[in-house]
Amino acid sequence: MAQDVNPPRGMRDFLPYEKAKRERLLSIIRAQYAARGFEEIETPVVEDSTRLHSGLGGDNEKLAFGILKRGLDSDDVTRAAASGDLTALTDLGLRFDLTVPLARFYATNRAKLPGVFKSIQIAPVWRAERPQKGRYRQFVQCDIDIIGEAGILAEVELITATAATLTALGLAGCRIRINHRAILKHLIASWKIASKQSDRALITIDKEDKIGVDGVVAELLALELLEPELADQARADLAELDDDGWNLTGENAPAWLDPDAYAQLLEIRDAVKAAAPDVPLIFSHNLVRGMGYYTGAIFEIQHPEFSSSLGGGGRYDGMIGRFAGTDAPAAGFSIGFERIVDLLPDDETSALDAVVLLHDRDVPPATLIALQTALVGEGKRVRLEKRTKNVKALLARAAESGYGSVANVSAQTSSVGDLEFRPLA
Repeated sequence: MAQDVNPPRGMRDFLPYEKAKRERLLSIIRAQYAARGFEEIETPVVEDSTRLHSGLGGDNEKLAFGILKRGLDSDDVTRAAASGDLTALTDLGLRFDLTVPLARFYATNRAKLPGVFKSIQIAPVWRAERPQKGRYRQFVQCDIDIIGEAGILAEVELITATAATLTALGLAGCRIRINHRAILKHLIASWKIASKQSDRALITIDKEDKIGVDGVVAELLALELLEPELADQARADLAELDDDGWNLTGENAPAWLDPDAYAQLLEIRDAVKAAAPDVPLIFSHNLVRGMGYYTGAIFEIQHPEFSSSLGGGGRYDGMIGRFAGTDAPAAGFSIGFERIVDLLPDDETSALDAVVLLHDRDVPPATLIALQTALVGEGKRVRLEKRTKNVKALLARAAESGYGSVANVSAQTSSVGDLEFRPLA
């Protein structure tokens, strides 16, 4: 019986042309962020298990892959199973995001870092998801974070840097939605929902784009989070906003709006508009973001071809102090790299500079390497292929790998000038 040679469910192999596309997009992302003063760091793929389960990762903590302690015996497993605490069997785990490792990294290295530290992290993370389209157990995250800046400069820089990166990638049609944790808390309090139930209520509010206002109110009632006499008020509060949500001032300010938080969002909007007028920044009072560590402004990238977001982030001032012992303001923005890869087409221009030299068996190796070296010196990507009986299949695979043209090389070929290139497509 043949063995199963597929990768584990929810994890993927990448063919050369797929890997080339991913690296090309990552180089654009890195260049855009580095040009704005962000510096790339690297952290271990594993972290201490207690750190990963410290309550900062929200529901993602439940999806963390644990690593069994060395030296366990059957009695240890039996006791853990009986107690229901399987985490006692692990001391390390694979990271489920890059923010918790960043907080630990900053606490470890803060004496060597500038007062305001702007980091880039681009690396794989692991979650024990139920594999399905668009959801993987291993995927790449692209994060930028600013630690040490308490003012809105951090939010403005994160938003404008991300918007510029999306433009550089060629991703048109994006909007950036923004909200504030204080506004959400104020909204929940105005419906007399107990603070201990606020997280569950916010999960429901976050579904508004999918189930509508009536669906949200119905679910809140079904969960007994909302009193029936307040249903009409909640329905009115969640009604779709006019324009883009930036008219809630003066007489237009609803009772549920936290004025200080909204004023901060207006300040962020005005600064973004002044610096980057083309960035569409939309106030969305039903934007929640799932992470429990957000403390201020939160934001999310929306694209018309995706029902889910293409990335998001926000301010998380309370996290660094959990590890460093001293609080430090922090905010971050993460791009949904895997979804962006699916959205963007292959790079046709790079194929023009990728050539196949199809050679006969009697061509000397020295000639082939000399031709390859000369073409590489002209900025080409060159692949040497020995002529086979099924040349058509050979060239089709080369085209799939991003090669755009082919030239025949015979024993009589002596220089690049003797080559005649033809398109593969």
